Amino acid sequence: MRFSIQREVLLKPLQQVVGVVERRQTLPVLANLLVNVSADRVSFTGTDLEVEMVASTEAQDLESGEITIPARKLFDICRALPDGCKVDIKQSGDRVTVSAGRSKFTLATLPASEFPVIENIELVERVTLPEATLKELMDRTSFAMAQQDVRYYLNGLLLDLRDKVLRCVATDGHRLALAETTLDESVTTRRQIIIPRKGVLELQGLFETGDGTVELEFGRNHLRVHRGGVTFTSKLIDGRFPDYEAVIPIGADKEVRVGREELRSALQRAAILSNEKYRGVKLEVNPNRLRIVAHNPEQEEAVEDLEARTGVSDLSVGFNVNYLQDALSALRGDEVLICLRDGNSSCLMRATDSDQSRHVVMPLRL
Repeated sequence: MRFSIQREVLLKPLQQVVGVVERRQTLPVLANLLVNVSADRVSFTGTDLEVEMVASTEAQDLESGEITIPARKLFDICRALPDGCKVDIKQSGDRVTVSAGRSKFTLATLPASEFPVIENIELVERVTLPEATLKELMDRTSFAMAQQDVRYYLNGLLLDLRDKVLRCVATDGHRLALAETTLDESVTTRRQIIIPRKGVLELQGLFETGDGTVELEFGRNHLRVHRGGVTFTSKLIDGRFPDYEAVIPIGADKEVRVGREELRSALQRAAILSNEKYRGVKLEVNPNRLRIVAHNPEQEEAVEDLEARTGVSDLSVGFNVNYLQDALSALRGDEVLICLRDGNSSCLMRATDSDQSRHVVMPLRL
């Protein structure tokens, strides 16, 4: 196995793949990348048995073959080489030599036969959509995923596919984020899959805000995403996601319209004097006014008065200020709509001109 390639051309696929490789792993071969040379291309595969990333690129002076090379070392060597240099990678026995100019590195290898590869996934549905759209959906919702929750099905992102709509939903039990888009083609059957947290983060790192399209392949136990020369495959979380539609408040008819940036800035200031542990702020609604009040154990107080378009009077409800700020950051538009029911119910937040992105925040007793 051998090939020659420009440093910059080699660096891009290595960057895309190396993030999947765990620094601490159970099998020695999982610290390596599978390097496969065939025809006029070289492909690099990294996996942690849950997520797999394959990136390929063109190269010269090829000699077919495959071997596994230490991922982090190969990436660090390539990154440290001077710009514009030509890199030659050649296998001799159980060693691989990386040469560039006057630099030469000899790395240990492991046989390709030991490398675990996800072969075929049992395909049940295929969807194509713009890359920027999928990135936007994930960016607007992924922050609400749980971290290391015992309810393991919350430690991921739900993709809900039905008719001509694709929804991304995430919740940690305290707040919920939902974003949806319309597809060009209708799907045959409704499908719900949960992508694990690591898979979501790797996918977000892979996407660029380009004009390209991505192809999603839904399998029984896997999701596969094709984008340019990169193929991403993730195992799915085997669990049942909560009935998130039941969480979206019904009958929250007390509406407050307020400038998104004004509200975000006011919350940021009020948060300074909120309780460091519970991060609670109180929203007090009266006609054409929204007041934000924060207290802490030192008896300090922050009060922010905002103009708001509302006819509601004498309604007071507490929330975690971080959850409100996260929701506002994920929304777009100049104005947000806050829908409330009473002082003990969750609130629904969305842009005034669109309900494609919705956020639910549970109340906090203050």
